[in-house]
Amino acid sequence: MIRIILVASTVILFLAFAIPVMLILERKAKSDPGTAGWRSLRIVQGVFRFILKIAGVTYEVYGLENIPADRAVLYVGNHRSYFDVLVGYVTVPGLTGFVAKKEMLRYPFLRDWMRLVNCVFLDRKNVKEALKAIMEAIGKLKEGISIWIFPEGTRNENENLTDLLEFHEGSLKMAEKSGCPVIPVAITGTAAVFEDHMPWIRPSHVVIRYGAPIDLKELPKEARKFPGAYVRGVLISMLEDMEHADSGK
Repeated sequence: MIRIILVASTVILFLAFAIPVMLILERKAKSDPGTAGWRSLRIVQGVFRFILKIAGVTYEVYGLENIPADRAVLYVGNHRSYFDVLVGYVTVPGLTGFVAKKEMLRYPFLRDWMRLVNCVFLDRKNVKEALKAIMEAIGKLKEGISIWIFPEGTRNENENLTDLLEFHEGSLKMAEKSGCPVIPVAITGTAAVFEDHMPWIRPSHVVIRYGAPIDLKELPKEARKFPGAYVRGVLISMLEDMEHADSGK
């Protein structure tokens, strides 16, 4: 019980006491969005690292060398936990915004920090609004800000880690239209922190692996028709390899 209390208290206290900092960064973003973005990212990364520590989460990161240093990328990950976002944000090497569901806009201060770290809010029930969000994400990619998406569309509760939900093909349009590479990201161990035994938080060891970049334009002709299915297959293979490696320890 103590861990969930500490995590919840950390989030509430940060959102409350960091309001002055948030307002300064919002003002800075109007004149110098790049600097404001980096400062916001560093602050959020620090808070997320603290939350992971008090939650008892340890993590290993592999494949950072696969992430291009000179351009934005579209991170495509499997999604089993809210903690996927925390582990993602503390390990990415550059400015990165997550595609979040529009319901997150209900929460004052949280939504403002999400905007400061370049998150995009997607309304899947409104085609026109969803298109606006996708265009916003494409704009960020062209500006050099990476975007992270979970193409399953929701948290996957299947018992088998490799039993991924079908990917929304439209998610990959961001990479197609911006010309950026896709980085598949396989994550294990996050559901064991919270979702497997809600409402309690328990220690877990998380492994996150960044795969080799995928240029959608260089895929075989048939694969180019359904790039979401192709990337899903790559992620499943990565997760299978991680399961085998873990079982062999």
